[in-house]
Amino acid sequence: MLIDTMTGVVSRRSLLGGIGAGAGAALLGGPAMAAGSGRPTRPLDIEDPRENLYGFAKMWGTIGPKPVISAYQGVQYAVVKGKRAKPLFGFQGFANIRNLILPDGSVKVMGKECGYFTDLASGAIIDVWDNPWTGERVETWPFLNDKFRGTLGLTRKVYEVNGSKTVNNDAQGGSDAEPFRLPWQVIGDQYLLGWDYAHEYVNPVTPEGWPKASSGRVVNPSEHFVLYTPRAEIDDRSVLSARYQGGFMRQGPWWPWMKMGQSGVDGVLIGRMHSYKITGTHADIPRAVLDRVVRDRPDLLSEPTDGPDAGVVDTFGKYARDVPPEVAGYKKP
Repeated sequence: MLIDTMTGVVSRRSLLGGIGAGAGAALLGGPAMAAGSGRPTRPLDIEDPRENLYGFAKMWGTIGPKPVISAYQGVQYAVVKGKRAKPLFGFQGFANIRNLILPDGSVKVMGKECGYFTDLASGAIIDVWDNPWTGERVETWPFLNDKFRGTLGLTRKVYEVNGSKTVNNDAQGGSDAEPFRLPWQVIGDQYLLGWDYAHEYVNPVTPEGWPKASSGRVVNPSEHFVLYTPRAEIDDRSVLSARYQGGFMRQGPWWPWMKMGQSGVDGVLIGRMHSYKITGTHADIPRAVLDRVVRDRPDLLSEPTDGPDAGVVDTFGKYARDVPPEVAGYKKP
């Protein structure tokens, strides 16, 4: 379905400076096919922080001069105490990422990202949603971030959100001063990798300002990935971007746009998604998302630019910044 309708869209994107299918295929397909035939191949040294950063940078995006696309798609469920998990809507999006390896081995991440909600039956993006608990029809609020910038250093990654800190991959134990090492596993011709972060911070969408949108004073979203990437593409030092496929799970409180703050329903959202970078091109983007972005936000497909680190752009913080308070006269903190 993607291939036979790509031509018109690609021509529109090329006017906007987005990467074309040919460029992504050259980054991903060519070198990987020739791995082991005289190319500079060396197994990843998983004890060396620089090697960890190198492997992660070319898997999660690219270390080449042009960005590549990765995407996700799946379903979000509601889990209410005493009830079975209830599927609510689809959750789909993509990232447009380029990584730059700095002289000390650290990695500067430059990207753009988005997430949309879709109808379970048709797969179409939904702009309004009928809340089954409150009976209210509400407008959805897609997450659109055109400044996804940060740095991964030689020590363990620590995220700071609204004054609280989260240590990446805390299941490994240890402190945030330890060298940057990830839980790579070698099985057959694949590297397996887990990537986790679990936040807990004061909710920027306060009950005083957004009584309907706020899910409470504290929010605790977390995201968990299991990733599989070909060893040949990581170990071949001439490959700029390695493919990956994996699973993506997200849990967290109700999205603010669901307007569950006064519902009295105590529950959480969990999502199970495919996460992948197969072609590295627009062909990886779910069809409905691609069409909507081309129409409304084509800048998300253009090349990300360098600039100051933006830190973690969390959904709740962005909602509080972008959506006016429900209570007239409320002054944001």
